[in-house]
Amino acid sequence: MNQAKNADEYIAMQRSALAGNAECGTSHYNLAVALMGKKEYEEAEHEFLEALDCSPTLAEAYVHLGGLRLKQNDLEGCLAYNQQSVKVRPGFSEGWGNIGFVLLQLGKVDEAITALEKATKFNFRFVQALTTLANAYLIKGRISESIETNLKVLELEGNFGVAHNNLTVAYLENNEPELAAGHCKKAVAAGYKVAPELLKELEAYL
Repeated sequence: MNQAKNADEYIAMQRSALAGNAECGTSHYNLAVALMGKKEYEEAEHEFLEALDCSPTLAEAYVHLGGLRLKQNDLEGCLAYNQQSVKVRPGFSEGWGNIGFVLLQLGKVDEAITALEKATKFNFRFVQALTTLANAYLIKGRISESIETNLKVLELEGNFGVAHNNLTVAYLENNEPELAAGHCKKAVAAGYKVAPELLKELEAYL
């Protein structure tokens, strides 16, 4: 089987495959992903839709379409596509994670938590979903759950500045400034830009 040497050649190969079989959802999907890589988003969207016409249960295509909607700041469109992804594949952790992220942006925190808990249930190593879930818990004042979830993130990715920063905030909320300062130092060491007001609040402990 011939291997493509670059993105343009790969795109040409997929177009050639589609010329022989226009009903191949996989070829439409592969072409769409390649077009996304070249930032040809309008053509990519068209090919993802073609892929779904051929293969309506292709959950990944819905997620990518949601990503394209997000690039256009269309949160509702992004949400709708990701909801479709979990409709066709109920255990699709990426779809649930994206749903949770968008719901949080829309201020629907309780619904976001439900979606993110599903995402992390289906994939307990899903760092992005765990981090977003920890943020959602913090917003709801569920401090101990936020701390526990961020610590899970650090078990998976020990030098993750975002999690260290989030623990700084959570431990401060929990009246544990020494622990907050420890994670603040680690966040800075990891290259995370900690808010100046947070550094000032912890100045005596750093």
